[in-house]
Amino acid sequence: MEQLTFIFSTVFTKHRNTLPGLSEKETEEIKAALETGDLSGAAYVVQKSEELFKKTELNIAITGESGAGKSSFLNALRSLGDEDEGSAKTGVTQTTTVPERYQHSKYPNVIFWDLPGIGTPDFQPDTYLEQMKFSCYDFFIIISSDRFKHNISILAQEIGKMGKKFYFVRSKVDTDLSNERHKKSFNEERILEEIRNDCVYHLCREGMSSPQVFLVSSKEFQKYDSPKLQKTLLKELKSHKKYLFLLALPNLSEPILEKKKKALQKQIWKQALKSCAIAAVPLPILSVKCDIGILVDNMREYCDSFGLDDISLFILASQVRKSVAELKDVIKSPLAKEISKETAEKLLTEATGAGLMVVKNFVSMIPVVGTILAAERSFTVTYKMLNSFLDDVAEDAQRVLIKALDRENK
Repeated sequence: MEQLTFIFSTVFTKHRNTLPGLSEKETEEIKAALETGDLSGAAYVVQKSEELFKKTELNIAITGESGAGKSSFLNALRSLGDEDEGSAKTGVTQTTTVPERYQHSKYPNVIFWDLPGIGTPDFQPDTYLEQMKFSCYDFFIIISSDRFKHNISILAQEIGKMGKKFYFVRSKVDTDLSNERHKKSFNEERILEEIRNDCVYHLCREGMSSPQVFLVSSKEFQKYDSPKLQKTLLKELKSHKKYLFLLALPNLSEPILEKKKKALQKQIWKQALKSCAIAAVPLPILSVKCDIGILVDNMREYCDSFGLDDISLFILASQVRKSVAELKDVIKSPLAKEISKETAEKLLTEATGAGLMVVKNFVSMIPVVGTILAAERSFTVTYKMLNSFLDDVAEDAQRVLIKALDRENK
């Protein structure tokens, strides 16, 4: 049905054969449905893809030597402090004796595993892999608070033999810097480079080829190599798991915020297609009600993903020692502060005009022409409104980040 090609004119590019967020097969299924004018069939392909996404699990294993700060790192990756509710247990003694499972609070399909430290009497290298059931995890973060020793290299080599990805993280670099800060010759950049070079040197001595080491502080997770580590992890994940991990990452760096915005933008056409397909059904009122539901659901998802919900703001405020009111004060979008069906309906009315809202309710009752007009209008309005709201909350997230970290910008 040639009249419906407007639906994808904004999402196809010159260099892509697939729609964002879909496989080539799913894209071909949508094209085939549209060629016969089957909007509901095209929307069904998107629905199946979203159901697959909801079933996708990402299992991340945090391992290394006992006392290296694995639990604190895991908490930081989940945007939690060590004493926040639901955080992994930390302490000066070995606190993890069995694999501990922690779900992300907003994205429960992202599962972090805090594994017992290798090298203790109960967990030796020759039995550790079998004890921890390593085949279950998507990738491994191997942590040390000192140079990486022999046990770590054995562990990494065995993970590599399984065809799994692993990443070396040198933790507690804030403590190293603090210990050196009293010296007249103190130079932060030089000390960090010395730590990194020392770690690489010892890993190479243990037989590791060109190891990459990320320097991280769980207490100051936005600093040092943490953004680089997150970027690397995202680069090497595929499809649904990459998108899932990106949404779950802490909102502590501008590059991550920008990546989230771009990833969410690529999904908006799917929501517009849902609205479009419903508008083509000749039932009065149905389309407007569904449009409002689509707007509310996605607006709330955007706020959650960017950490603008009350719980996320409370946790961030406690971590940076500011009040929630201070962080909320820089949020400019009124919709980010209050999302409801009433506010969504008001937005929809403003976008379409009160008169067009009435037309939208009944135009789909007009055979053929009415269906096409209603579908096109629904797609265009939903697509533009979600893009506009996403722009606003992304800017709010940037402002909140700057406010939260301004203590270090002075």
